[in-house]
Amino acid sequence: MDVDTRLLRYFAVVAEEGNITRAAERLFMAQPSLTKQIKQLETTLGVQLFVRSRAGMALTGPGRALADRVPALLDALHEAIRETKAAASRSEQILRVGIMGSGANEATPAIIAAFGERRPGWRVELRQGVWSEPTAGLADGGVDAALLYLPFPGQERWRVTELFTEPRCVLLPSGHRLADRASIAFRELRDEPFVAAPPEAGEWRDWWLATDAREGSPPRIGAETRHPDDWLNAIANGYGIALAPSAAARYYPRPGIIQRPLTGVAPCTVAVVRSPAADANPAVGAFVDSCLTVVGSR
Repeated sequence: MDVDTRLLRYFAVVAEEGNITRAAERLFMAQPSLTKQIKQLETTLGVQLFVRSRAGMALTGPGRALADRVPALLDALHEAIRETKAAASRSEQILRVGIMGSGANEATPAIIAAFGERRPGWRVELRQGVWSEPTAGLADGGVDAALLYLPFPGQERWRVTELFTEPRCVLLPSGHRLADRASIAFRELRDEPFVAAPPEAGEWRDWWLATDAREGSPPRIGAETRHPDDWLNAIANGYGIALAPSAAARYYPRPGIIQRPLTGVAPCTVAVVRSPAADANPAVGAFVDSCLTVVGSR
């Protein structure tokens, strides 16, 4: 019997969380999609794995038997894949680095140059992440390290080294009623429609909607996007406004969009993130050191 390992990974997270909603957020998936995948696994195996109720997802006897074995199986498979990809990177002398949005902004070229000095002959391959997967490829082993904005879902499971903070600003369509203001307080924006990441981005989406500064008032969503270009187009076309790092206007200049300083929200933090298994990878260590050296000299 062939069983898709993705289904086993989804099962393991639901079993651990005991709640389909929390599991979907952790997996960066929509809840109905995750429910469908769990039902598919049950159909493939011919057994019921969970008893579903309003209280959550309780394992059945067969479900507990599978839950006892799946984590070790997935860990072994993930380690084999990670080591295979790491070996390929070492032989090709390529370090794959995910970035989310503008990543480390203007510091990125200097970080790559510093890494080249530490690892002659190596090159950095940057891979832009999508907002439905805020680890920018770390979760599926597609990259060796990532430059990310904090917080992101499940970040406690990764090695996280904070690099610097920068203020958040607001991006507005040029014809917005507040476009002429020199600075804007967030409380003036609570009722505005926002351009947001998809729901499966979890707390990363919440952070960029500033839900912690809304005093219980839910955000209005004017549009949902997964990529920076779509996000900027939605703002320029008047579907909503958005919070962004202050460097976004320099990194993503776009006609029809203006940036204004924002008060009433905390700054954002950029970090270099990698798997605990990457502690044994000298190239990843050199990249982290390069990040710290460049940021420390700014």
